[in-house]
Amino acid sequence: MDARPLLTVSEVEKAFGGIHAVDRCSLAVLPKTITGLIGPNGAGKSTLFNIIAGLYRPDGGEIRFNGTRIDGLPPYEIVDLGLTKTWQIPHELRNLTVLENVVLAAKHNSGEHLLNLFARPRQVKADEKQWRARAREILKLTQLDGLANEHARALSGGQKKLLELSRALMSDPTLVLLDEPVAGVNPALAGSLMDLIENLRRGGRTFFLIEHDMNVVMNRCDWVIVMHQGRRIAEGPPESVRANATVIESYLGG
Repeated sequence: MDARPLLTVSEVEKAFGGIHAVDRCSLAVLPKTITGLIGPNGAGKSTLFNIIAGLYRPDGGEIRFNGTRIDGLPPYEIVDLGLTKTWQIPHELRNLTVLENVVLAAKHNSGEHLLNLFARPRQVKADEKQWRARAREILKLTQLDGLANEHARALSGGQKKLLELSRALMSDPTLVLLDEPVAGVNPALAGSLMDLIENLRRGGRTFFLIEHDMNVVMNRCDWVIVMHQGRRIAEGPPESVRANATVIESYLGG
């Protein structure tokens, strides 16, 4: 396993009014791992993910992804670099089909530019065919291929989580930030989703996930980072984090 971090967060800060949601937080994520981020509600986990993804601008500190400094970049540039994020509450486009939702997540789609529809119609048509084929491959991988032509609004909560992951994969990311990927998902589907994530990790992708389900964290993650009051307070393999007295006191309970 490559010992050089794929993602490095250094002394990152973010305040809302007088509240320090992220307080000089530093952490690293190694490539080809599943790294878990845990902590009590209000620890700053989701805020940190939104900073990494470019949705919030940090008040201080530095974030590097694959050697490139990304703090302050707009989200689309971060996605272009190979880092994308899913949402705790799915953000599907309800009135589009499942297939259309995934196709829209493709990077550098010529059909996104109105001028190309008139100046390069053949290229747009060829790209559309290519992206639809790729989207169908991803939907087969996430077991949503049978629902490709259904409207996204008709999906169950668990299926919408799979659609979130499908859209993330469409951008061909190196690192995926997963915000509570199995929250609200029935145990069988949650197990299938985590199996898929493990298979993708073995294929070379990296996952950094926020999760409150300790069974998922302790049994599926290679490394666990613990946040409390905006800072990293512990990290290590799951078994060492489970036994850490500071973690037990602040989060897991006595």
